[in-house]
Amino acid sequence: MQIGSIKLPDQPVILAPMEDVSDSPFRQICKRLGADVVYTEFISSEAIIRDSDKSMHKMRFEEMERPFGIQIFGGREEAMEGAAQIAEANNPDLIDINFGCPVYKIVKKNAGSACLRDLGLMARMTEKVVDVTKLPVTVKTRLGWDHDSIRIQEVALMLQRIGVKALTVHCRTRAQGYKGCARWEYLKLLKNTPGLEIPVIGNGDITTPEEAKHVFDSTGVDGIMIGRAAIGNPWIFRQMKVYLETGEKLPEPTLQERMEICADQLRASVAHHGEKYGVITMKKHYGNYLKGIRNGKKLRLELMEHDTPEPIIEALLNFDDQDVYALS
Repeated sequence: MQIGSIKLPDQPVILAPMEDVSDSPFRQICKRLGADVVYTEFISSEAIIRDSDKSMHKMRFEEMERPFGIQIFGGREEAMEGAAQIAEANNPDLIDINFGCPVYKIVKKNAGSACLRDLGLMARMTEKVVDVTKLPVTVKTRLGWDHDSIRIQEVALMLQRIGVKALTVHCRTRAQGYKGCARWEYLKLLKNTPGLEIPVIGNGDITTPEEAKHVFDSTGVDGIMIGRAAIGNPWIFRQMKVYLETGEKLPEPTLQERMEICADQLRASVAHHGEKYGVITMKKHYGNYLKGIRNGKKLRLELMEHDTPEPIIEALLNFDDQDVYALS
């Protein structure tokens, strides 16, 4: 698969941009475990052009994360243009535009999936970004605003004409939010659209290696993007890639591997965010890492009490007594 000048393996498995999740430490872990491309959390174009410290921090990354993309969103052409220039100066490999976020506070500003109701605005903002950067520009969107206004084929052809190099489609409408089932059949429809040549990446409800293979086989998509299924479960990339390549189902990670990877993410979090915030931001990850582990809740409560990394890492790495703490 090719995105502009970026060559990816066949059937790439990509980490989705997720607010408050896809920071550099998490991206590093997912990349290490097989993610072919990683993206930032979505970043407000308005915050970027105001030189917000938080937004600048979100764009920081490590070289090992490449290919790496910065995702921006907004509702004003001038802000998107300026944000794209600043994003490019941070030296990513890709710039992605979010036209899919369904959250009301984003939509009310004519950003995210609001643009599915105004394809003219979507086109103008995309043109500004494509024209101002030499990097490949990709887009992530949804099927449509609601079931009665699904225009994803029209959107895809429009974005291709403007110069977008790949399109990711979350197979729900904005009206669905994250409820109901993703409509994978629209990916096949999109891939069969006459004249559509850019890569199509499928997203939504792909949570197992078997589902990943089914989506590739049944729709013909060029890649898949994994979001919520990777939280606390970064091994999903390795499992999917091995299954797609060989048909082999890898075993679930051992308890020791879970604890070591969680400790590694904490170390990276402290290195990236500083000790105080690095420890705080990791707290939302422990529940997912410890899901399904006997006495995991007890360990999580212990980890939440600490405000420095050393006792947390010690507790994680010593949580290895299989007689007491066995996988459920």
